[in-house]
Amino acid sequence: MRNRIYGLEIEFGCMPPDTDPFLSPDFVSAKAKDTVFYREGLGILDIHYRGRDEPPGNGGFLFNGGRFYLDMGHVEYATPECRGLFDLVAADRAGEVIVQRALDQLGLAQEGGFFKNNIDHYTGATFGCHENYLVRRDVPFSQVLLPAILPFFVTRQIFAGSGRVGCHTDVFEYGGAEETDVSYQISQRADHIVTEIYQWIQFSRAIINTRDEPLADVGLYRRLHLLVGDSNMSEYATALKVGTTALMLELMEERIIPEVRLLDPVQAIRDISRDLTYRWEVQLEDGSWTTALEIQRQYLQLADQYLRGKDDEGDWVLDEWRFVLNGLTHDPMSLMDRIDWVTKKWLLDAFVADEGLEWNDPWLQSLDLEYHNLNPEKGLYYDLRDRGLLRRVVDDEHVNAAIVTPPQDTRAKARSQVMRCLSGQKARYVIDWDSIYVEDDKYLSLDDPFLTYEAEATAFVDEVERPPDPETLAPEKSS
Repeated sequence: MRNRIYGLEIEFGCMPPDTDPFLSPDFVSAKAKDTVFYREGLGILDIHYRGRDEPPGNGGFLFNGGRFYLDMGHVEYATPECRGLFDLVAADRAGEVIVQRALDQLGLAQEGGFFKNNIDHYTGATFGCHENYLVRRDVPFSQVLLPAILPFFVTRQIFAGSGRVGCHTDVFEYGGAEETDVSYQISQRADHIVTEIYQWIQFSRAIINTRDEPLADVGLYRRLHLLVGDSNMSEYATALKVGTTALMLELMEERIIPEVRLLDPVQAIRDISRDLTYRWEVQLEDGSWTTALEIQRQYLQLADQYLRGKDDEGDWVLDEWRFVLNGLTHDPMSLMDRIDWVTKKWLLDAFVADEGLEWNDPWLQSLDLEYHNLNPEKGLYYDLRDRGLLRRVVDDEHVNAAIVTPPQDTRAKARSQVMRCLSGQKARYVIDWDSIYVEDDKYLSLDDPFLTYEAEATAFVDEVERPPDPETLAPEKSS
């Protein structure tokens, strides 16, 4: 699995204190961003435009190799490029710590909060957890990869969903009017996906975003950008979600293609998410019926047959994938310690029973949200984790290191090295995922995300730090 580059982009919901009308979600998010860069000193801000919607100071790169910025008013964190699965989980968890620590520094943690979730029960809005995977350019993207892997993404939610109370209905988005008596479902994003494949995120929320923006050597790679997944609180669920997807992409690149085609992938996403009988039946393109579990088992069987024994991380994913599918088959609640939607339902079931509530009680929506609260003193996920009830896959030492240290086996290492040099300079710079410009004449290409560029970065830093030649600064003599 280490021949894959992957990363996550997390959009955090914000609830400002209700004691001050001037503390809007946009204002708190902007202050949190400033705190990360100015008070915490975790990176350097952009001093240039990044497209029409990102003016200077809107965000910047972090010393851990990732990015922290504002997207349409809310805080967004992008992990650095990772090759190691558990490095990615640690980097993802580091983002949670960074966001919450900024709120603590602002003195707003007791009355306000940031949330790692995907829905606003009050407005019906959704915000994303986007996954990014580098894939080989020589794989036919539209003809081979997309149709072969769509059923995997539709059914993956049975272990990757983070769960939600109720549903979202919008007669203008998909399928007309829908039932509103959904008490609980396994995915937060399912109701908000309106098409299978689309290029522009702003205009249509698709399972897969097809914009061809590799952020790497365009001749060798392209980037698979996913919009369909939930934001996971569970480290285990994050690792399984990303790990199984990485294995699927490896199969596709070797032209090992499962023969599965769904009749209506978007409707299937919603049907699976809302089916609390756990049968999760879906209709195939030929009119026959199968289940999400059977589709996942087909993918697992191929991955186990062709990819077993290649590396330890891949074998861990295969073992845990099988364990989870068996658990979902026999007793989904047995996975309370590792799958978010199961953990949350276990909590809510207990609360409903103890308080004698109906599932349409607004109290349950509040508890749904509190599961995702990043404040360790308030968040229900953290309470269960700290009581030893939930499975972890990285420790706090790994997470704390990932706040300030980039992965040591990708180009993020070089970016961080150059950034630390620039933080003590007054030079003009443009930092991007695949390149760095300083002043008008210094350029460092980072086209290959698998390389660390150690020698190149060191030479680049030496050039940036070298004092200017006095002769080049002397004014020309007039003739």
